Amino acid sequence: MTERMAPGLIIASPASGSGKTTLTLGLLAAFRARGLDVRAAKSGPDYIDPAFHAAACGHPSLNLDSWAMAPALFDGLAAQAAAGGQLLICEALMGLFDGVARVGAWGNGATADIAARTGWPVVLVVDGRGASQSVAALVKGFATYRDDVRVAGVVLNNIASPRHRSLIEGAIDALNIPVLGALPRTPGHALPERHLGLVQASETDALAERLATLGAWVGSHVDLDRLAALAVPHTPAGMVTPALPPPGQRIALAGDAAFSFVYPHVLAGWRAAGAEILPFSPWPTRRPTPAPTL
Repeated sequence: MTERMAPGLIIASPASGSGKTTLTLGLLAAFRARGLDVRAAKSGPDYIDPAFHAAACGHPSLNLDSWAMAPALFDGLAAQAAAGGQLLICEALMGLFDGVARVGAWGNGATADIAARTGWPVVLVVDGRGASQSVAALVKGFATYRDDVRVAGVVLNNIASPRHRSLIEGAIDALNIPVLGALPRTPGHALPERHLGLVQASETDALAERLATLGAWVGSHVDLDRLAALAVPHTPAGMVTPALPPPGQRIALAGDAAFSFVYPHVLAGWRAAGAEILPFSPWPTRRPTPAPTL
């Protein structure tokens, strides 16, 4: 019997800082609270966001990278991320079309490559601060920039008032792209940040409670049913193969509060090849501290 493959969609934006992570985590928490078996993925080489995804949805979040991954590995991991779930939400990196300058490869690392290869529609998060109808021009540009990428919906962020939303939504209506929700300027819902990005999941106080609050807030301002209905399945031809061969049959791997960055698919590939992974902490301590589960 073939395993169920969750239909997927991508949460993207014109630029970093638009609200992708806030919306993604809120959606994962909101759908999970509804009893939906929701899964997550992250575009690009990000170690921090996937840990928050996992805390929000209860499953590992896999990285998908068109610059660093061969097509077969990418396809296999996309299938693995969706396997067994009811909905897959992939969080973009930076702006939707941002990648490296590269000629001759199948992808340049931009989230748009993931959308084109999988067929997953894009829900664009747009920061409405300091603009109104001009937001529609931005959305039109993103919706028409690449023919193989479909912007299927918009979620507005930092909306000051119902009138502010009405001005933006009225202009976007002419594009036949639905506005699926609008997040008001409400302080206190974003997770803490620092100069290198989000504080790690293991360092965030009362994370479960904060995610539950965030899920309820996003669920009250976004049409969850309409958004989920946009998702489409992806049926890749590739099979999951180890991204890196195991360096040995017994692998000592640093794993503690400081050393926690590792791709889940690398570990899965090593284990599938028969390797045993033994976590340890390289930091000297007066009292032994159990290493986290890898």
